[in-house]
Amino acid sequence: MNIPLPRLLFLKGAGVFLSLLPLLLGAQTPVRMEFSHPQMGTMFSIVLYTADEETGRKAAEAAFARIDSLNAHLSDYLPESELNRLCALSGNGQKVLVSEDLWRVMARAQLFSRLSQGAFDVSVGPLTRLWRRAIRRQEMPDPQQITEARARVGWQHIRMYPSEGSMKLMLKEMQLDLGGIGQGFAADEALKVIESFGISQALVDGGGDLMLGDPPPGKKGWEVSLPGIDDAGAPADTTLILSRCGLSTAGDTYRFLESGGIRYSHTLNPLTGMGMTDRRMVTVIAPTCTDADALDTALSVMDPEDGFQLLSLFDGKNSRYAARIVYKAGAEYLKLHSDRWF
Repeated sequence: MNIPLPRLLFLKGAGVFLSLLPLLLGAQTPVRMEFSHPQMGTMFSIVLYTADEETGRKAAEAAFARIDSLNAHLSDYLPESELNRLCALSGNGQKVLVSEDLWRVMARAQLFSRLSQGAFDVSVGPLTRLWRRAIRRQEMPDPQQITEARARVGWQHIRMYPSEGSMKLMLKEMQLDLGGIGQGFAADEALKVIESFGISQALVDGGGDLMLGDPPPGKKGWEVSLPGIDDAGAPADTTLILSRCGLSTAGDTYRFLESGGIRYSHTLNPLTGMGMTDRRMVTVIAPTCTDADALDTALSVMDPEDGFQLLSLFDGKNSRYAARIVYKAGAEYLKLHSDRWF
């Protein structure tokens, strides 16, 4: 551009001069970059915009490294994970010092367990192991095994000692399962890493658990498609424009068991030990993906109005918590929204 700078100021004012300054200085337009990495039993994806592609690659690599490190703490699959080492000491009366990451996840999980009256409960591990096998084999779990597993479940039997940073699992053979909150926490932490590289226009997707940063260039937000129930006649997918928030959706689209004409979801009711049988798709939007991930599980179990009441405990002027529930009632499909749904 061969326009003298003083003439720009005279013709259009300082505002236009400032908006053109990056072009005059040769600044590059941000480029969309996409990365993926398998972890935590799903595929983590990153989309970011940056004018410096090398910085973008380094940011994504660092974010995935952070997710890998979290998996070593939070996984219930890895025999030597911190979580499984804690569970191996359950019932022996011993306090166990835990990492900051595991403490933060567990503290938030226990809050949601208490406020949902156990609809969300990370001690459900003995039951999830039964149902994982049942869904894989498409065979109902043995009722006696469900009863025995339920006896080892209960968030009230997890003790946390803030002044020490330690925990104690009170029942023998307790097994924690952070699948309903861990991926959301990982998405939050990955976005923090990306932003530490000076990149704010980014999103992290952990198998449907989304943490959204600033909108893409020239956009009001990220276009996010919310899935519907995969039945003929069910409401179609919905698209929202979102930024600076977390989003998570829970449902039985991919993992379920059908027996005796009943469809059992992989989402379990910790109080009964059974997979949920009412066709329900729950989407929660919250300030963090950690919260959205945990709350969509809780709302999948709770009565919808009770679930919306739970959201209202957190919702405020500077912290928006909202949910949509699509469910089947007889032959009809209904949509319910919390007060501050979009």
